[in-house]
Amino acid sequence: MKRFDWESLSGQEIRSLCSRNILLDPEMVSLCRQIFDQVRARGDDALREYTEKFDGVRLDDFRVTGDEMRRANQGLTPQQAQALQDAASNIRTFHASQQVSEKVVEVGRGITCWRASRAISSVGLYVPAGTAPLPSTVLMLGIPAKLAGCARIILAVPPRKDGTVAPEVLAAAHLIGLRQVFKVGGAQAIAALALGTETIPRVDKILGPGSRLVQTAKLTATFYGSWIDMVAGPTEVLIIADESAPADVVAADLISQAEHGGDSQCVLVTSSSKLADEASREVEKQLETLPRRDLARQALEKSFLLTTPSLEEAVQFSNQYAPEHLILNVKNAREWLSRVESAGSVFVGPWSPETAGDYASGPNHTLPTSGLARCISGVSIDSFVKKITFQELSAEGLRSLAPTLEAMASMEGLAGHDRAVKRRISRAAEMEGESE
Repeated sequence: MKRFDWESLSGQEIRSLCSRNILLDPEMVSLCRQIFDQVRARGDDALREYTEKFDGVRLDDFRVTGDEMRRANQGLTPQQAQALQDAASNIRTFHASQQVSEKVVEVGRGITCWRASRAISSVGLYVPAGTAPLPSTVLMLGIPAKLAGCARIILAVPPRKDGTVAPEVLAAAHLIGLRQVFKVGGAQAIAALALGTETIPRVDKILGPGSRLVQTAKLTATFYGSWIDMVAGPTEVLIIADESAPADVVAADLISQAEHGGDSQCVLVTSSSKLADEASREVEKQLETLPRRDLARQALEKSFLLTTPSLEEAVQFSNQYAPEHLILNVKNAREWLSRVESAGSVFVGPWSPETAGDYASGPNHTLPTSGLARCISGVSIDSFVKKITFQELSAEGLRSLAPTLEAMASMEGLAGHDRAVKRRISRAAEMEGESE
């Protein structure tokens, strides 16, 4: 890992450290437009060609059958089945707590307003295959979608070379009741979800992680009438640690993120030079026995370590970096929480590994990356609903608000707006006169 010292860096150099994973690639944008055009024109036939080209398998039918789902579920070991059930329970409990009813507000006499959630009718969940199956992502996306009440939930998963889907992924889908599962991946899957084909229904919103090409395809989908959760780049972790943090634990946290893939970013920010030295040595030691050490080493070579004079500067840098995952491995970690302004998910104290959030503690692991935590949140129940506002005025309420409405309409030169108010007030006066 590269090493930097806060006090020797200029403001521009600090900003450069915070810049990563620029998504815009003209070639990818052009490829995605071609794929979308082909899928729109040729539907399933285009999907078959792209699946053969990119995934190396020719499929006659993209549907995952009920038998495939049941076989996958029956193939789990008791320990695996229990792990999925436990993780699902925690994820469901946490996300169910986000289902709150909002207050009816009387903003003025006779003027009542409120807001209510309505489920997005159809959503598409994308679970990448990559270098490892991701049943956890099925749970993280599928459970809040079910809780929100989405009427149609489509799951798209890239097929393997033999035309099957990882059984762990299918078992997770079976556990939470996802029944419309399709063997399709990459940009072509996103195009199918955004446009619809003979086999795959069109959806209103697409959610889930994926490669740079998949994320570019998600952006492309927004031009065709489907919305997305976010553009999720390569995964990342930032660890803030002081002298109390054990070097072997810090190193293990860095490596656990690095093993996701060669484009992951792992950052250690510490106020202890001694810890920086020890953690660097410990990383090398632990890599020797890591099965995915080649991928992890690629990521760590592009990652860095930053020493700061104190934790104040460490938190300041973290807020500027806005990490997907933030681990606070410091003494009295809760005392620093009010100063955390930008992070996807925060792991507080020495006993909170990011692994817990990846799998089973409850909060969602689909989180903003590449600094987007400065302005957006991770996936939650809110990702699967839209908020509709309601307002009801009585005749008395409209009369009290009329001078304001008339003045605003006059300022904006919109006479029709003014008339919509005045005609109602006249009608109310007539009705009141008739009732006397």
